[in-house]
Amino acid sequence: MKLSVILLSACCAVVSQLGYAHGPLPVPLIGVPVPPVPGLTDGQDPIIVNKDMAIALGKALFWDVNVGSDGMACASCHFHAGADNRVKNQINPGTLNPHPDNLFDTLPSGNGGPNHTLTAADFPLVRYADPLNKDSGRIFETDDAVASSGTFSGEFTGVSQFTGSNDNCQRSADSVFNVNGIGTRRVEPRNAPSVINAVFNHRSFWDGRGNNVFNGSNNWGDRDPNAGVWVQVNRRTVRKQALHLENSALASQAVATAMSQLEMTCANRSIADIGRKLLLRKPLQYQKVHYTDSVFGTLNLTNSAEGNLQPGLKTTYKDMVRTAFASKFWSNTTRGAFGSPAAGGLAYTQMEANFPMFFGLAIQMYESTLISDQAPIDTAVRDPDTYKPVSLTDSERRGMEVFTESHCNLCHAGPVMTTNAIVSNSLLVTPTPNAFFGPQHSLRAFGPEAMGKNFIDMAKDAGITDTPNVVMRDVTRNPKGQKLIDFGFFNTGVNDPDADPGLGGVDEFGKPLSYSAQYVQYLMGNDSEVKDQAVKHIHSCQFLSPLAWDLGSDIYFSAFFTLSAEREPDGSREGAAEIALRSQNCQDPDYAYIPTVDAAIAAFNNPDDRRFLIGSKAAFKIPSLRNIELTGPYMHNGSMATLEQVIEFYARGGNFDNSNQSDFLTRTPMSDNAQKRADLLAFLKTLTDDRVRYEQAPFDHPELIVPNGHDGDDQFVQAGHALSAQLAKEAVVVLPAVGASGRAAPIEPFLAP
Repeated sequence: MKLSVILLSACCAVVSQLGYAHGPLPVPLIGVPVPPVPGLTDGQDPIIVNKDMAIALGKALFWDVNVGSDGMACASCHFHAGADNRVKNQINPGTLNPHPDNLFDTLPSGNGGPNHTLTAADFPLVRYADPLNKDSGRIFETDDAVASSGTFSGEFTGVSQFTGSNDNCQRSADSVFNVNGIGTRRVEPRNAPSVINAVFNHRSFWDGRGNNVFNGSNNWGDRDPNAGVWVQVNRRTVRKQALHLENSALASQAVATAMSQLEMTCANRSIADIGRKLLLRKPLQYQKVHYTDSVFGTLNLTNSAEGNLQPGLKTTYKDMVRTAFASKFWSNTTRGAFGSPAAGGLAYTQMEANFPMFFGLAIQMYESTLISDQAPIDTAVRDPDTYKPVSLTDSERRGMEVFTESHCNLCHAGPVMTTNAIVSNSLLVTPTPNAFFGPQHSLRAFGPEAMGKNFIDMAKDAGITDTPNVVMRDVTRNPKGQKLIDFGFFNTGVNDPDADPGLGGVDEFGKPLSYSAQYVQYLMGNDSEVKDQAVKHIHSCQFLSPLAWDLGSDIYFSAFFTLSAEREPDGSREGAAEIALRSQNCQDPDYAYIPTVDAAIAAFNNPDDRRFLIGSKAAFKIPSLRNIELTGPYMHNGSMATLEQVIEFYARGGNFDNSNQSDFLTRTPMSDNAQKRADLLAFLKTLTDDRVRYEQAPFDHPELIVPNGHDGDDQFVQAGHALSAQLAKEAVVVLPAVGASGRAAPIEPFLAP
């Protein structure tokens, strides 16, 4: 009897997953907890001792053009609703292809390549004869990506500690990024996602290489055994100690970006060299700061007054570090123990050597304030029982129904609208006494019904439970089958899966980026191959599709470990207490098993065994949809210019069918219904916070001078840049400083007239 009931339940589950609208409702972001970072600002010995100054330091570092080797700030690619809306010199020729040809394709407008100015005629980068019907045939495709122009790069030779934005570098024309042999700025290989609400992401970057754990040195977390920070342990002794800060993917991302030779830096420059360049300078040395800046004005750090905006702050980076961080990280003034610049010169001080930690954590503190929780979807009046928003317009409410019936909510789930917000989503559905979120007029209690009430509108249908699993088992297609996937990452068939490995890539140590690949190693008993500790705490009973399954009878199924001899209770390797923990609040308690080590090894070594299939190739981080109206171009490769093109993409079921593609990406009810597509668009616009649209606090900013292509076009550029005669002269866009009250005119969507 048990077996027949289980099989019937499984069949019904599959039908329900594909057959009708289900899963969590879009819910408010107001009051949703930010993932905690133990030891950063709390406890008896915190790293940051002044949060306000740390935020100010982070904002200064984020917007300061002196951080880059040639005028690039972090904000240079994140200045427009946290993203980048530039249109000139924004194309990469697909350099992440495992076999790149480094050749630019001619785009539909008839041109392309370095210094091309993008127009609506260039999009989308993958085209079908009928954009709503994949069977109509693909008529154009390219592996080129629309991304962000960055640095000229070069070979680093030194910095000035007092003046000048540009580092001393030996520069020449790049072999790929040039027009007729005259060098242009390099362009990143992937589109720059918005930094707004990024604090909720479990990992950063499209491929997840911005580790959840910050190690104080780089973006690799616990994967790098040599990472660490220098700590004054007593009056005479300084030691390098490991740092393990969880939920700090923003810090990991920040230090990686500062070291990128496509984005910001010359080769062989370290972040300690950035520290040497900046510490004695005034922050924002050459950029005007508004006197009502929501961070600097509050701390009385600006030199500006009404009608007289001045550059810089009334302090130095050194003094900001000393105020923000515990003294044991900067108080030693000797040299010699902390290494020396690769280009030669005076040995580093402790403060310079620890600048990667200061840089990463300060920017994380600032970006953690960039939460857009005042959109119409947040402030709407909601039904107290179902928690559906009732004060939206008819079209917006219908659009939300289209959103769920098209299964968009199974990836774009939770208040941030991404399952990559693993910790916050999990906290929200965990019963917590006296904990509520949402606007005051529509508060909702934390717990299983936080994202909807009934057997259809449930968070667990998207894999969101009170266990923050980083691995899931779900259904993919072509051929259909269960695969282990990294939770918060999906392959939707945007581009040729061979053009960019995404999550299927490796780190600089040759190890897979994928948690799922590590989980297989854990199951086989190869603990040394598990580099990210979260992988050792997976609760298998929360999988949407089981891996090992107690059917109540020894019957073999090729997709699962069902035989009693080949499975054991999940947590067996850690002990009885862990077994009990991992069998609580399950999707199904009969899923609370894993294969034995012997069974796992046998399955892994059998090429015909499909139980350890992994869906990481060409999978990318699921982005938040908040402020999506303003953050084009869209997708990891920037291949779509408008939300209408994005909707058409999903309506036809994606661009490239492949074996790792999500099984939910089928032709949706939108494909033959223009009204549903219009309603969905109306709903997506309810996700825009007007504070972002008008750059009101906390989204105000200092002045920013942004490189914006080069004089000329994609056929001709003018040589003679001040940095090198081999480089092209360039144009810039100057974004004026904006105070807390924002700007008068709203920012516009990508390619808006």
